[in-house]
Amino acid sequence: MIFMVRSLVRRSIGVLLLPVAVATAVTVGGAGFVATALVTAWIPLLCVVGLVLLGTVAQLLARPAFALLGVRRRSRAATVLAVAVTVAVAGLAAVTVFRPGPHPAAPPPPAGVRFWDLPTGSRIAYVHAAASGTPRPTPVLFLHGGPGTPGEGVPAVGALLAADGFEVYAYDQLGAGRSTRLTDVTGYTVARQVADLDAIRVELGAERVVLVGQSWGGSLAAQYLAAHPQHVARAVFTSPGPIWAGAYPDGGGGDPWARMTAEQRRQRDDLFASPRVIAQAILQSVNPNAAHALVGDDEADALMHAVAVLGKDTARCPGSAPAEAHDNHQGFYVNQQTVEDFARIPDPRPALRQARVPALIMRGECDFVPWEETYEYRRTLPQATLVYLPHTGHDITSGQREAYDALLRAFLRDEPLPLPAYTSARPPS
Repeated sequence: MIFMVRSLVRRSIGVLLLPVAVATAVTVGGAGFVATALVTAWIPLLCVVGLVLLGTVAQLLARPAFALLGVRRRSRAATVLAVAVTVAVAGLAAVTVFRPGPHPAAPPPPAGVRFWDLPTGSRIAYVHAAASGTPRPTPVLFLHGGPGTPGEGVPAVGALLAADGFEVYAYDQLGAGRSTRLTDVTGYTVARQVADLDAIRVELGAERVVLVGQSWGGSLAAQYLAAHPQHVARAVFTSPGPIWAGAYPDGGGGDPWARMTAEQRRQRDDLFASPRVIAQAILQSVNPNAAHALVGDDEADALMHAVAVLGKDTARCPGSAPAEAHDNHQGFYVNQQTVEDFARIPDPRPALRQARVPALIMRGECDFVPWEETYEYRRTLPQATLVYLPHTGHDITSGQREAYDALLRAFLRDEPLPLPAYTSARPPS
């Protein structure tokens, strides 16, 4: 009787050990896959290491389980189980993690898109609105947001500025839109963006330029101003991101998706819930180049573009007219890596406090960027004017296009502003 009980207990433990062995082997194999990314971005080697570890651990743990079950040829049984589990996991990974998602090829550039081949190594797409009025010596450069979220064409106000005599340019920053994608994604840094911007200034033959930075473009304009104040005639910060991410525990910038509906959140979460995207995110935290090797630029950019289109109206005031979507795709890896680098760079505020360059800051009522981050520009820049615009959001032109145009033109022409300056450190009630 005692023998039967012991035998039953042994077999029960053996039965329980088998799924534990399989689960442990899969976990160790996955950990091996990720850990190997610490030393290489070559996906085949990550796979080989992960599968070898999976099979080895499965075999080692299955042998005592089969011994408890009384299997005579326990080594052979453990080997068969290990091979079966390894093949099953490899097959499942092949149709999930390693099955590419949508990655449509970029459409041909619209008419008017040109390229600068800069000495930094960047090939930068841009559009140009030529001056038609009395020529002015300082070209205007529009800096888009993101990082990695380009516009399409010169903003509408560009035609008015061209009529005022300004040469007007809007360009896709490195890693975004139609500009260069880097093979080594760790090369996407704030310093590289600043270097590209200065190379563009040199390409234009301009001693000084006017910078108009939207959102992250405002952060980039601040970085350029700190590094090269002598080359900036005027700076405009529209709904700017933080001057320095290191000043805020969460990196600053606010939550652009805070006004998403429950259905929009569900759709967004669905886009990021696939095993392939989860694997990419894990690799991104270990070795960004391994993530890039798994999910290439076209696919990652298409995913980011889908999320951007989904939430394109959440940064506007409630009830605003929907924004038009364009097909100049976002840059996923420049976004991820530049945000990470932005949190590590030195504080530019000491240099900015010495930059005696006229600056205009525009802030919309429904902007998701925290007030204190906007006011930091007013507090830091010695010749800054802050203007508050009601009934509009992060994209000020969505609700106050005429006011935006009038403010920008007056400021760049050194005329009195059509709206009063906002001087209080407290946000409007």
